[in-house]
Amino acid sequence: MSTGRSEFVYELQVCRWAELAWPPDEPQPPAHLVARQLGTKQRRWDTVVVETDPEALGARREFGDRELDSDLLHIVRHAPEEWAFYRDVLPHPGYPWRYVREAIHRADDRGIVRTRRNGNKIEIKRIAAYPDWVDRLIAIENKPDLDASAARQLADQLEHDVDTALADEVWVATAKTGRRVEPALLESLPVEAGILTTEFEGGVDADAGSIEWYPTRLSTADGDAPDSDAASDAVDANRHARRLELAERAYGRGWRNYGRTMRPDCRHFELRRDGRALLPWCAAKGRHQSSMVCGSSCTDFQPEPPAWRTRGWPIEGGPGKGIKRLLADRAARYNRP
Repeated sequence: MSTGRSEFVYELQVCRWAELAWPPDEPQPPAHLVARQLGTKQRRWDTVVVETDPEALGARREFGDRELDSDLLHIVRHAPEEWAFYRDVLPHPGYPWRYVREAIHRADDRGIVRTRRNGNKIEIKRIAAYPDWVDRLIAIENKPDLDASAARQLADQLEHDVDTALADEVWVATAKTGRRVEPALLESLPVEAGILTTEFEGGVDADAGSIEWYPTRLSTADGDAPDSDAASDAVDANRHARRLELAERAYGRGWRNYGRTMRPDCRHFELRRDGRALLPWCAAKGRHQSSMVCGSSCTDFQPEPPAWRTRGWPIEGGPGKGIKRLLADRAARYNRP
């Protein structure tokens, strides 16, 4: 069954559904953040859900609304309660200390760590304890039309997810076909991966997804366990750090950042309601576009007339800037539960 929409649009629909209804089988869902196109050098996921605790998330907010990269995390996680020379309290980063000093200055500029000079030494002090705010990390692969060919390609990627266990659960989201047995259940996907079917024809809402197969909670396989406690601790610490980096990106970016790679300043760019979602729409093409084709190379691209950008409320700065503000406002509302 073809959805008639691009994987990009389907991805946005799944993200909005997850925002409304994750997890689909719990009457009192945990606080969670939703992001898209996040991962590592080896693997990128379509949708990422970060389950968290409201109190811990509130503690994370003390460090601002922007994401913390790995260098900043290295500092705020180990900054001391009392003033101390940074090289005495921060673990060796594995790269030259001059880069740590640069990150300390960035952290000071953002107000997420305090610094002072003691002679020729830089001392640091934390503003608060950085919280362990990530409960679970959920990865979702979005395949609206999961035919046999797509399933074969996806199987290897999911096997990688299962083996590395960076996420706590991995899922496949696909469009519901209405058959007695959904075709996704018959494909050769790892049994550890959950299968979610969606019905977005009437628009995105909280009831648009249903579970066909429950996932297995992933953990490091015994066969891959290190030979010593020290090695095991190092593996666990590395996994924890990588998960925090992913969660930080999810916290700072959300899933509505597609406006950065598309052209909302085009006079044909619109946002159209799809149930409880707003999706990009090209008035020139008369359809939902993808980020791959919405750009200055598009033959239908027409920049907003300069006069549009001088108007006042309610479209101050022009419709393009208004769209960006709307997406940013909705991200702030929904990605800070």
